Amino acid sequence: MKLQDLKLTNPYLILPKLCYNRVDPAPLNNPFLIHTNEDLAKSLGIDISDEEALTKFVNGELKLEGLDNFAMCYAGHQFGHFVPRLGDGRAINIGTLEDINKTNQHLQLKGAGQTLYSRSGDGRAVLRSSIREYLMSEAMHGLGIPTTRALGLIGSEHRVFRQTWEKGAIVLRVSPSWVRFGTFEYFSHSENYDDLKELANYAINECYPHLNEEPHKYLHFFTEVMERTAKLMAEWQAVGFNHGVMNTDNMSVLGLTIDYGPYAFLDDYDTHYICNHTDMDGRYSFGNQPRIGQWNLHALALALEPLVPKEQLDKAIEHYGRLYSQHFLRLVGKKLGFDTVSDKDFEFMTDMFTMLQSLQVDYTLFFRTLSSYDGEREGLLRLGRMHKPMNEVLDSYDKRLEENNTSVEERHAKMLAVNPKFVLKNYMLQEAIEKAEEGSFELVEALFDIAQNPYAEHEEHARWALATPDEFKNKKLSCSS
Repeated sequence: MKLQDLKLTNPYLILPKLCYNRVDPAPLNNPFLIHTNEDLAKSLGIDISDEEALTKFVNGELKLEGLDNFAMCYAGHQFGHFVPRLGDGRAINIGTLEDINKTNQHLQLKGAGQTLYSRSGDGRAVLRSSIREYLMSEAMHGLGIPTTRALGLIGSEHRVFRQTWEKGAIVLRVSPSWVRFGTFEYFSHSENYDDLKELANYAINECYPHLNEEPHKYLHFFTEVMERTAKLMAEWQAVGFNHGVMNTDNMSVLGLTIDYGPYAFLDDYDTHYICNHTDMDGRYSFGNQPRIGQWNLHALALALEPLVPKEQLDKAIEHYGRLYSQHFLRLVGKKLGFDTVSDKDFEFMTDMFTMLQSLQVDYTLFFRTLSSYDGEREGLLRLGRMHKPMNEVLDSYDKRLEENNTSVEERHAKMLAVNPKFVLKNYMLQEAIEKAEEGSFELVEALFDIAQNPYAEHEEHARWALATPDEFKNKKLSCSS
């Protein structure tokens, strides 16, 4: 269907008016199209061949049937401190479409201007942060990790001031839900319990419709959110992803990765790595993410207490650690090529991660190289600064592989399918950003292709599969990144 013929709906607007504020986008000056996600467009049934129309669509200029723009309101714990009202400060929802799977997908413009919730902000997004979100959301999708996605990215000549003057951009984000833990906190904290119940009914209908007939559906809703959160944390840890800002307003009730800011994939393995330079205490460090996932669930449980007895919520959370550990064990077992896994494998995995940490080994490169391991160790030994710790781990690995029933070739094929050759490290993104700021978007296109196919060889980009150059390792970024 052509863009001009789209008919949007706005199911979120059935909720109480405190949930949102109607606001129109403020278009950028002299916008131009940078990139489009053709695969996502196909899944939405949208014809995006008309670049002029698409640019206007992303810029908030194309008026469609059913259009009713709004920003969402929510609260949140930011770095552990409760803020009673936050909301979409630079994101404007433009409507909902049904994709080819009959799932509602909510379209949202990030960087489209001020809203009621912008506080002192200008409601804009700059080119560098927009490129980062556009590429990384697709990279997570390519890795099979639950995430929001982006349909299009535009740049402009619109001047936006951060630490210096930069060019404004807009990302058209797509998600089956934008409801957050903090959305529930907003109504619970203000003691709007009737509105809280309406929000819970909406979220269940949107995210977990199979629960509608359950007699204790609010408890079941929380339990499913808990399970998805535990699995998401395991996915992040297994692939080496550090979100950077795990505030409760950045946590999805659908278990999606949302709100890409100062994120990073690990360069060298470092459980203490902090990608956000404002995170002075390391609350959101890489290794702390599973614990924070559980902390955030406690905050959501507190918000749901008017609907569910506290002891039932507490009992549900007790299963979080077990679910996280089981899923993480399964994921890392696959990365290691084990036919089956059991709790006894945790000891080997612990020794392996300790070795990676002490030798400062590139995380992604280690597992990709291990995916072709046949007993010849030279390639793996080159990854570390000392041979003895690596050899000791490989001795244990050889012994553990004796329990496999699959052939070496079968193991290699399975490992290559779960250990990406590429992840979008920050130095790669920065290179693309610098070229884009000069007016060239070829690297954006190249990284987008890698993002969609992270397990492919991409021989023309082999340099990005090597260990991160020392001068670019473990950089920290700001929330405006």
